[in-house]
Amino acid sequence: MSVQYRSLGASGLKVSEISLGSWLTYGGYVERENAVLSIRKAYELGINFFDTANVYAKGEAERVVGETLQDYERSSYVLATKVYGKIGDGPNDRGLSRKHVIESVNASLKRLGHDYIDILYSHRFDVNTPLEETLRAFDDLVRQGKVLYIGVSEWTAAQITEAFAIADKYLLDKIVVNQPIYNLFERYIEKEIIPLGEKKGFGQVVFSPLAQGILTGKYTAGSIPADSRAEKQDNFKNKLTEEKLAKVALLQDIAREQGITVSQLSLAWILRQPNVASALVGASRPEQVEENAQASGILLDEETIARISNVLNNEPANVRG
Repeated sequence: MSVQYRSLGASGLKVSEISLGSWLTYGGYVERENAVLSIRKAYELGINFFDTANVYAKGEAERVVGETLQDYERSSYVLATKVYGKIGDGPNDRGLSRKHVIESVNASLKRLGHDYIDILYSHRFDVNTPLEETLRAFDDLVRQGKVLYIGVSEWTAAQITEAFAIADKYLLDKIVVNQPIYNLFERYIEKEIIPLGEKKGFGQVVFSPLAQGILTGKYTAGSIPADSRAEKQDNFKNKLTEEKLAKVALLQDIAREQGITVSQLSLAWILRQPNVASALVGASRPEQVEENAQASGILLDEETIARISNVLNNEPANVRG
């Protein structure tokens, strides 16, 4: 089964249903060789969407992703990065001011070794900068050809609505994509964000679709693999509740009946949402990329979705929780 593609919101851009991210991995704890091999494997499998950020591993993730992708025709893939996070100790080294946005994009282009960025995300909302200032800076970058599309990450429905109103008023480039967290345990976007995306014409590219590995099935009650994220990070270990692990065990049973892995079941469940353009996965080895890519195109019937809902028993809240 080959990777399938979806339109990104109401734009004409086609992205693979599974995309590859670099948070906490490339330029970080994953060896460079495995990072490069994972990117190459993704491209070979038909994944055309690669995500990074200026703050990942202090810019090193952008270098690894950018250098590896230079082996391929530039028009054949979609490259996304982000701006907002702290990249220095100065008062203007974070946020969404015109100064920081423009300077950050120019620095990202140098690290990536590319002439343009396909998608520039606002990594978070900046309460200290007028929204019009940020949107005008983004619009200028689009007009200069340094950025092709703009997006946001983890903004509220009200913040996104305000951005559309300003863009309409001043004829600025509009948001085509939002990057929120979304997985079987985190469902808040179903209440307001997805309906707003359908109305306004922006799609979702969701991060942490496997709940940072909880939904891969590698964690079981009383067993944490050596060298795993849970072994190294206490804050993540606290997320491994008995309740969640019990649910994962039941989901594994459903997945086995479907002839797929629990990771693939979890990704297919996400992709049941038409407004979700892509599920953004991380990978420390090429084999993980291959397993996740096989989730593209899997259609879950209504009975299976109902069984999953019974296991989850977690109606989506209005806000992230």
